[in-house]
Amino acid sequence: MLSSIKHKVYLLLEDPEGRAPAARRVRLFLICLILASVGAVILETVEDISASRRHWFRMFELFCVMTFTLEYAARVWVCSDCGLKGRLRHMLSPLMLVDLLAILPFYLPLLLPADLIFLRALRLMRLARVLKLGRYSDAIRIFFQVVRMKKEQLAVAWFMLAILLVIASSLMYYCEHTVQPAAFASIPHAMWWAVITLTTVGYGDAYPLTLMGRLLAAVIAMLGIGMFAIPAGILSAGFVEYGQTSRLRDLICPHCGKRHSDAPDPDEE
Repeated sequence: MLSSIKHKVYLLLEDPEGRAPAARRVRLFLICLILASVGAVILETVEDISASRRHWFRMFELFCVMTFTLEYAARVWVCSDCGLKGRLRHMLSPLMLVDLLAILPFYLPLLLPADLIFLRALRLMRLARVLKLGRYSDAIRIFFQVVRMKKEQLAVAWFMLAILLVIASSLMYYCEHTVQPAAFASIPHAMWWAVITLTTVGYGDAYPLTLMGRLLAAVIAMLGIGMFAIPAGILSAGFVEYGQTSRLRDLICPHCGKRHSDAPDPDEE
């Protein structure tokens, strides 16, 4: 009896085949609730709207927290067949951590003494609920899986970008400091110019005046375009690789990460 109920709850929350009408209704309800919750957090900051409706905002927030808490507990409960290790691994997965982050701002002030600034920061964290949409959108979920697959290559690309940022700001400081001591007062001050140049934003609040500085700025701007193209190439390759391995991934338990017994060994293919 308990196993049957657990299986039904699993199908309502996960629905691997995507064909159950009840699961689609649950998914649509949760998506609408997430969007409404984020909208309520935004509208609550408008004093003219929230001043006379604070009670309704609190009641709606309580309803959202209770619903998301029930969803989180149900997702932890239905993966018990994977054992304690599998359940812990499931609870530490990115999507489950996002689900936990969506409800923590409500419970932390009840458990820990906090000052007003900390409470305001926690209330702002409620906007993290928008990340829960990644669970209900295949496109967003695939994107995060590709990022996780290519995290080492992406880390190297961003590390190289950080090195380029330090080099660019250091060179620009030595070229422009004597001419513009206010705009390029130090290397950290020059990092602001390097960031807006490498990202090709170019606000115009700081720019080189010397000939050497302008030549250096042109080279850095061109390098910035190339550096941001590298992560795009890595992600493109990741999407291709994801498509090639999606069939084997469907044979892996979404909770504990183990392959099903009837799954073919990829080394044998």
